Amino acid sequence: MNVPFLNLAAQYPPLQAELLPAVQRVLADSHFVLGPNVAAFEQEMAALTGTQFGIGVNSGSDALTLALRALDIGPGDEVITTPFTYIAPAESIYQVGARLVFADIDAATFQLSPADAARKITARTRAIIAVHLFGQAAPMAELQPLAQQHGLALVEDCAQAIGAECGGKPVGQFGRLGCFSFYPTKNLGAAGDAGMVVTGEEPLARKLRMLRVHGIARRYYHELHGYNSRLDELQAAILRVKLPHLRRWNERRAEIARRYTAGLRGLPLQLPVTAAGNTHVFHVYAILSEQRDALQEFLAARGVGTLIYYPQPLHLQKVYAGLGFREGDFPVAEEVSRKILPLPMYPELTDAQVDYVVAQIRQFAGAGPKSP
Repeated sequence: MNVPFLNLAAQYPPLQAELLPAVQRVLADSHFVLGPNVAAFEQEMAALTGTQFGIGVNSGSDALTLALRALDIGPGDEVITTPFTYIAPAESIYQVGARLVFADIDAATFQLSPADAARKITARTRAIIAVHLFGQAAPMAELQPLAQQHGLALVEDCAQAIGAECGGKPVGQFGRLGCFSFYPTKNLGAAGDAGMVVTGEEPLARKLRMLRVHGIARRYYHELHGYNSRLDELQAAILRVKLPHLRRWNERRAEIARRYTAGLRGLPLQLPVTAAGNTHVFHVYAILSEQRDALQEFLAARGVGTLIYYPQPLHLQKVYAGLGFREGDFPVAEEVSRKILPLPMYPELTDAQVDYVVAQIRQFAGAGPKSP
């Protein structure tokens, strides 16, 4: 059996009858930039996240950078984030000229450690970027009061966790700004790059709308230096078709995760942990194995695709070599990077495919078939 790590093409056939007319309407109307689909999708995202404003931008990476710009964060300021994630949060800090400060992660959930974040706060700290990694919320019950206590802006990177909840509330409404990516591989994916910032603060929303269009509030009158970072109308139309299916897709991801966990329990692996009060939408289902590389090779030889998120934590990346970080600075993130192995995860996976992956891992571990 062949089980690819990801199969985006599997999503298209059942949606074709909805997607093609939506795209054709945009082409016929020829309102390609900041048109009615962008406006409607912004409202739909605000409703989904329980916020007041949505601002569509070019990508999730731009969402983070524009969020920091909207908060007037720049040279001389410090921003705390996690070293165990995609580079976008760290990159956004660098791009606004602020100092990048890392805090280590929790060994069970891989989320930013509030205790270590608290130790990194200085008089120059202006914000914390909390990444909702792999599909569940960062520890907002601790990070939110920590930010309030020190007068810091809390920015949420929700790229991997759209639809996830913490304490019954959706991600995106805990911080001053919530940043989303609709990269094609995400739980809600466009047909290219797309992003969104949500907020409950009208002044921030107004500034973000200017920042995404060269700093203008009205055409040809520039109030600040901005960007060309607009959500594309065609992408918005595609995302509006997909949005009503998101809950079902996330529920299927959770079903797949439960099936993996039931089949792998008892093996010498660390399985995903959902923190108390969280719902998990499983953008990634990642196990930890002391024999990660050998297991990955074993699975590949048997038709099972895997992809390591993330093979090297950010503080050890060449791009940040000049910041003086060394191996051992963030030991939990480093250990997780050495052991982590994400398994195939997307709503179109069949139970038979999941069971096949489980059977191969059990065979590698020298365990027999899972008893019913």
